[in-house]
Amino acid sequence: MAEYQIMVAPNGARRQRRDHPALPLSPAELAQEAADCHRAGAAALHLHVRDAQGRHSLDAGRYREAMAAVAEAAPAMAIQITTESAGIYTPDQQFACLQALRPAAASVSVREMAQAPEIATRAYALCAETGTQVQHILYGDSCVAQLQTWYRAGVIPDAMRDVIFVLGKYAPPVLAQPQDLSGFLSATRTMDLNWSLCAFGRQERACLLAGIAAGGNPRIGFENNVEKPEGDPLATNAASVAALVTAASAAGHILRKG
Repeated sequence: MAEYQIMVAPNGARRQRRDHPALPLSPAELAQEAADCHRAGAAALHLHVRDAQGRHSLDAGRYREAMAAVAEAAPAMAIQITTESAGIYTPDQQFACLQALRPAAASVSVREMAQAPEIATRAYALCAETGTQVQHILYGDSCVAQLQTWYRAGVIPDAMRDVIFVLGKYAPPVLAQPQDLSGFLSATRTMDLNWSLCAFGRQERACLLAGIAAGGNPRIGFENNVEKPEGDPLATNAASVAALVTAASAAGHILRKG
């Protein structure tokens, strides 16, 4: 039995309506999805915004508009922005996003920040100064090693211990499996991390249940998966959240909403 808290990632940087007709893209759609997911059991929202053509954006104005809409629709829901590049943005543009928004919470890819170590130093210092809760995105052993190096060097403040393990890949597609978690746990076992996990593909729910049982928090949503375990499409992000809550409850785990 374990306690857990859910973050929902309802759209991500790459999926389009052709991938799922209910993918939320506009601020109004994101706000409605956030409210529905909060009612279903999600405590926090991992927020991506899109430009006028539906492409991934780090525009501060678009973020502010979406964050305001979500805060009005689901005032009790925490919001985490992403600084993910999605192959579009450079580290200095990612830093500019953090500097403009000074958000309460943000996910930051260790692999992407490592492309420009001097900007990484400034980005983590800015987040420490502004009180931004940083969640380090880890894709594998090299990311873990970089994180360890930056802790030892003081680039990342010792208190910034939130991470998310990414199981599987979007492109080229690699479907996540529950056993993928063991490598992350082994590599980080001495690091005293507050960890979450997300998982690409239809085994998402099984992976997240394994993570909950191991003491982590799940991040679920259309960013990572739009299918039921059987392969049929999920109706909405909220339906995905509700199904995870039901399965976790059946396994004896306890949901914390906030």
